[in-house]
Amino acid sequence: MPRYAQLVMGPAGSGKSTYCSTLIQHAEAINRSVQVVNLDPAAEHFDYPVMADIRELIMVDDVMEDESLRFGPNGGLVFCMEYFANNFDWLEESLGHVEDDYILFDCPGQIELYTHLPVMRQLVEQLQQWEFRVCGVFLVDSQFMVETFKFISGIMAALSAMVSLEIPTVNITTKMDLLSPKAKKEIEKYLDPDMYSMMEDNSVTIRSKKFKKLTKAICGLIDDYSMVRFLPFDRTDEEGINIVLQHIDFSIQYGEDLEFKEPKEPEEEPDNTNYDDLFQDKVED
Repeated sequence: MPRYAQLVMGPAGSGKSTYCSTLIQHAEAINRSVQVVNLDPAAEHFDYPVMADIRELIMVDDVMEDESLRFGPNGGLVFCMEYFANNFDWLEESLGHVEDDYILFDCPGQIELYTHLPVMRQLVEQLQQWEFRVCGVFLVDSQFMVETFKFISGIMAALSAMVSLEIPTVNITTKMDLLSPKAKKEIEKYLDPDMYSMMEDNSVTIRSKKFKKLTKAICGLIDDYSMVRFLPFDRTDEEGINIVLQHIDFSIQYGEDLEFKEPKEPEEEPDNTNYDDLFQDKVED
């Protein structure tokens, strides 16, 4: 049977660990088994148990303190992830070989890992070799997506990850519970956007004809091919969380290979007929 995985991606501060924590709690509430693997060597803490932690293999702080390397935070993280890519056997041993696993991989937030470095692509290919069905989950902070050009920037980041990894991807706007009612209503237009209308609304603010033409081309690409859509994620809304999970499950065909269990047949009621009495009544007649 296949195994299932979510690659939880997104910029730093987009709410990846909070997303994993919320999904763990939701899974427990619906009696479903979900595990988390931490792939961020710079992570400090999380409020849920993990089945594997990359910091057991390598940590950013150790790399930065190595005088022979002299890496900064970003260079140290890239070094850690490349070291991880050369030691996938550690991950295989940590994951084991349990069928029907459903695992959330909490990934680092550096966007270069998904744009021009091969590490995450190599991870996807390795997981697929281990019979995982992988879905990308790209998170963007809803508080960031309050202006059209910031929204387009978020879309381009999500699109870069989609093109690089070539896996089904569900894009999510997080921290909806932190928005005011007015902001929630305002952000609805970004969930299923009409890019041409947004372009027209903001055309006055673009002075350069070249940038206006480039922005229009980007909007056309997104709108014409329906490349990117977003689902809202409110950690306090159980129904909304379930809708997000259903979209992801559908993209990786979760549950289609589960064995069908026949319903139990109702037990027959015991026959309490007293045949001796019936025989006596027949004789008397």
